[in-house]
Amino acid sequence: MLRVLSTHLFLNQRLHPGLLEMAGRAGAEGVEIFAARQHFDYTRREDVRELSEWFRSNALQPFSMHAPLFPDREMGRAGAPSVNVIHPEKARRIDSMDEIKRALEAAEQIPFKNLVVHLGEREDTWSQRTIDYAMTALEHLGAFARALGVRVLVENLTNDVTTPEHLVTILELGHLDNIGVCLDLGHAHMTVGIPDAIGVLGSRIVSLHVHDNHGMKDEHLWPGDGHIDWKDTAQRISGLTVQPAAVLEIGNALGDVPAVVPERIQASFDRLSN
Repeated sequence: MLRVLSTHLFLNQRLHPGLLEMAGRAGAEGVEIFAARQHFDYTRREDVRELSEWFRSNALQPFSMHAPLFPDREMGRAGAPSVNVIHPEKARRIDSMDEIKRALEAAEQIPFKNLVVHLGEREDTWSQRTIDYAMTALEHLGAFARALGVRVLVENLTNDVTTPEHLVTILELGHLDNIGVCLDLGHAHMTVGIPDAIGVLGSRIVSLHVHDNHGMKDEHLWPGDGHIDWKDTAQRISGLTVQPAAVLEIGNALGDVPAVVPERIQASFDRLSN
């Protein structure tokens, strides 16, 4: 199982080579770059070039990028609309697709192989409209990404659109065989449960978002600090035909002392390998 660290852990800091070097020392074999402009500004050539040059001379691989959730540097706090490719308003859908494509263009220099995308927000519901918008968005993004050597992975959220069963329906109805799934274990724990999610999604799972919670809030805790049964989860994952990458996606405001972070990263990866 490939060990990948999401830079979500450093979301309030500018992503720089020193953070990537720390990830490697902590046992990560790859990273998932979180595309938030205050963290990694994918529209700035200098920022993209800096990371590109670092990856060319280091063993840590750029496994994936998480698509932007907001188009600004304030994560929407200043009033910018969220990135939502299934929004009822056509203009919002177009703007959202354009923002994701801006982030995807970084793959011309940083050779990440996967892009994790969200379908909607918490209040979005399952309907024929959302099915149509989701299929259109994934087909369009999939084609754009494929030309850059990138595969799109759709993530299960906590809304009704992205339950495991509904994701399978979208992918099957759209004949979207080139789209994979990023199974977010924390989101699954809050909704249908991790065993059911793994059972439904099975071989479609390309990567896992690994974090913990107490079943009520999306807390992005370190594994073991919430209520997920990690022993059972590890056993179920080991039973998959192809082992997905384990992407550790921890919250950036948990208050950990920096000196203990590498140790916690290593211990978190070990939970899924035991």
